[in-house]
Amino acid sequence: MPLVRAMSWDLHKLFVRHARDIAAALRRRGLTEETAADLTQDTFVRVLDSPPGKAASAHNPAAYLFRVARNLGVDHIRRERILTRVDLSPEDLAAIADASPSPERIVYDRQRLGLTRAALAELPQRTRAAFEMHRIDEMTIAEVAAELDLSVSRTWALIRDGYEHIDARLAGL
Repeated sequence: MPLVRAMSWDLHKLFVRHARDIAAALRRRGLTEETAADLTQDTFVRVLDSPPGKAASAHNPAAYLFRVARNLGVDHIRRERILTRVDLSPEDLAAIADASPSPERIVYDRQRLGLTRAALAELPQRTRAAFEMHRIDEMTIAEVAAELDLSVSRTWALIRDGYEHIDARLAGL
């Protein structure tokens, strides 16, 4: 509320006095009644959020309000032009590509996941642990090495062995 006290205008009185005229001016610019009403309220919110400074417009509140409303109306019309709405028939809508995976892709991914699980199960325990800590738990190689009490080079070799084994198992897919 300190912002309202800092203004020399009584926004409530200005709203009562000018809101109807501002909405009518916006409607004359081609906006619907609902949009004009929304932009009229937005005008007063905008003035409340950033009141005029010591400019000449500060001495003529009605002119300032109409200017803000006009600018908001122009911005709205520009946005509407950019966001052109397209009416699609059900056939046109059905022709748009579906972003969900195809049944074939789902089967392929499930097979790949199954082979990856099997390949992980075939790895020696230490290799699997190093691979999972690095790949699944997103630990760095140095962190994995410290966790397993191994050298960094040996840890990297275990992780590389895990990748190579999984790649070999997936090669036929």
